[in-house]
Amino acid sequence: MERSLRAARAATFVYFVLNGTLLGAWVVHIPAIEERAGISHATLGGLLVLLGLGAFIGMRVAGRLTDRLGPRAVVPAAGVLCSVTLVLPGLPRDPWMLAGALLVFGFGNGCLDVAMNAHAVHVEKAYGRPVMSAFHATFSVGGVIAALASAGVASTGLSPAAALGAAGALGVVVALVAARGLLPIAPAPAAAAGEGAPPGGPGGASGRIWLLAALALMIMLCEGAANDWSALHLKNVLGASAATAAVGYGTYAAAMTLGRLCADRLCGRFGAVAVLRYGSATAGVGITIVAVCPWTWAAFAGWALFGLGLSGCVPQLFSAAGHADPSAAGVNVSRVAGLGYLGMLAGPAVIGWMTHLVALNQTFLLLTLLCVITAASAGILRTGSGRTREPEPAGPWPLPRTGP
Repeated sequence: MERSLRAARAATFVYFVLNGTLLGAWVVHIPAIEERAGISHATLGGLLVLLGLGAFIGMRVAGRLTDRLGPRAVVPAAGVLCSVTLVLPGLPRDPWMLAGALLVFGFGNGCLDVAMNAHAVHVEKAYGRPVMSAFHATFSVGGVIAALASAGVASTGLSPAAALGAAGALGVVVALVAARGLLPIAPAPAAAAGEGAPPGGPGGASGRIWLLAALALMIMLCEGAANDWSALHLKNVLGASAATAAVGYGTYAAAMTLGRLCADRLCGRFGAVAVLRYGSATAGVGITIVAVCPWTWAAFAGWALFGLGLSGCVPQLFSAAGHADPSAAGVNVSRVAGLGYLGMLAGPAVIGWMTHLVALNQTFLLLTLLCVITAASAGILRTGSGRTREPEPAGPWPLPRTGP
């Protein structure tokens, strides 16, 4: 059965790449979609809230369905849904239709996000060692694929609807083909999946799960702030050129991807608590450098440390939520992912609001505070016995002796 487990891991990688590619395809077409719908930047910013709202709803729905029906049924269905709805934002010519399109596409994206993470928890449990961070790293690979593909498509003159439709059609095929490798996990009973369970029992809204969700909110708020404000900080505060500012964001993104590729090994050797504690502490040092240093080279180093430190944090929180009660992995991951997603949406807005009170670089000290709180709270990843949570073998699959 080792071969089946390796196939399941490969299939999970495929779905993470698929999700990153679909979301990346939407992102790179935003300027063309904005022009087609005839809306301003401000209007687009308001409409993006609906994308987040749809994702949040999709996460909650998919979490329960994954526990009830099993990830083998829900993951490919969510992949098809996200792929099919990708074309919708490319069709509207007015803001109202675009609003509805973003709500539906966000719903599909949220469904796929939670379903594939819930399946990843089961794969990690079967492996008996950390593998979650590598899955999250391949999500970033999907974004790179989308960017390269869109650059090639741009020269053909295809409309956003045609380009997104083609990407979505390919996504449907990938989602259906990869389904063959998913683990045949038995659906959980309704009570275990969160239906009628007591607040502290299996699948219930336990305090520990909500604490994990609160930490995810703080970490993903930091990620959202970096995504939207790192380049502007270099350009507007330090006076860097637009090209230099773009490279600054690239430094942060590259460091995060590299960190996620290494985080599983670090977690296996030192434990999830250490990865979260020292990772968030490293991120805190990095963003503090960004906040106080007036030199461009120091800002580059700070953003790199920020990305490197944050890289392994969210995967550990998702993994801990899923392992807290494998029979309710979908519901618990949806709570942590949903609140974390709200943090990612709120991050840019919070920093933007604070710039009315203090300089942009000084607002980053809020992110330092959030990193310190996360580092101090890392012990939440320990189980009730006080030992750091480590995945344990489950099911009929033997433990692979070597990596992929």
